[in-house]
Amino acid sequence: MSGVLGFDRRHVWHPYTSMVDPLPAYEAVSASGVRIRLADGRELIDGMSSWWCAIHGYNHPALNAALDAQLGDMAHVMFGGLTHRPATDLAETLLELTPPTLQHVFFCDSGSVAVEVAIKMALQYWGAQGQPARRRLATIRGGYHGDTFAAMSVCDPVTGMHERFQGVLPAHLFADRPRTRPGEPLHEADRAGMERILAEHGGEVAAVILEPIVQGAGGMWFYSPDYLRHVRALCDRFGTLLILDEIATGFGRTGRMFACEHAGIEPDILCLGKALTGGYMSLAATLASTRVAHGISSDGGVLMHGPTFMANPLACAVSKRSIELLRAGPWEQRVAAIERQLGEELGAYARHPAVADVRVMGAIGVVQTRRPVPVAELQRVFVEAGVWIRPFNDLIYLMPPFVIDADDLRRLTRAIGAGLDALAG
Repeated sequence: MSGVLGFDRRHVWHPYTSMVDPLPAYEAVSASGVRIRLADGRELIDGMSSWWCAIHGYNHPALNAALDAQLGDMAHVMFGGLTHRPATDLAETLLELTPPTLQHVFFCDSGSVAVEVAIKMALQYWGAQGQPARRRLATIRGGYHGDTFAAMSVCDPVTGMHERFQGVLPAHLFADRPRTRPGEPLHEADRAGMERILAEHGGEVAAVILEPIVQGAGGMWFYSPDYLRHVRALCDRFGTLLILDEIATGFGRTGRMFACEHAGIEPDILCLGKALTGGYMSLAATLASTRVAHGISSDGGVLMHGPTFMANPLACAVSKRSIELLRAGPWEQRVAAIERQLGEELGAYARHPAVADVRVMGAIGVVQTRRPVPVAELQRVFVEAGVWIRPFNDLIYLMPPFVIDADDLRRLTRAIGAGLDALAG
């Protein structure tokens, strides 16, 4: 093997793969709309939105124009001691969209860093309030919040992909993952878990951190909005902060602009990323209430974080335009149509011998298999079917761009059927 793929296999590390025996990679040369074009000329319908961020598809003329216009002014300038209109315009837009409690925006450079900043905010807040013993975090099993160290410490110890680091990560507090699905009355066991943790450890807990309604890479599990309301009430009762990680769910993916809207609650701290830029660049944001933002500095201190590429003007400009596109288009109708089609077409696989469960919410469709899938073999089946779907563990899932049409989405769901048949055979 020579050329790009040969060099890549010998020298370039890909996520969650070995350099000794790496998973196969496919060379992409361009992308447009909902299609990725490979070097060999094949085109693949993208079912992943490039890990959930390319909600408008690829090579969008309006987003390209936003980048071009900003590039004529400046690609980057440090944010220490300087500011610029792309940052303030984007911050103003985010404050318009998010719950009104959130009034302060800290820009960062990735979703994991947004979680790191949120955790720092919570720890510094309590330190400034004279309660330095509040150093622990509470969360639920099945979660995933990123690959940096503080973020890893609140991922599920097993399904969060970071079990190798358990000996060096801080020991936080985990309640069982809520079993109550959307539309079901809240199970009593789900009520008891987090309440017990906060009753026993409330004086140590700086914040509860959750992915609202939809857990992502830790297991693609959907749970009842009633659980989120329950946890918000517990945080108020025990006087702790609530951090919501909407990096995967924000900007319409679940059928609401933000998943917390399903429960009608507001967090003290909110993490955003992924779809923020429409998949063009890396940018994230951590939003905080005035209580948190002012409380951090009530002892004269400052928030101790400052990324080099914080509020990068190019990323801010394309994010602003991406949000404008989302708000101007019929995104709610598009996501609802995707949800209906995924429900019908993936639901047909519920009785397949390889399938343990099927679940759909918004523009998210999940087929859980009875055993972990052979990723390389299944990926080959999907590529030969003309689609890009990246399974992991026992999950084959779709998070397509919102602009996908029914025919292309049907090709994705049919390809999953072919993959299941290959597993069963």
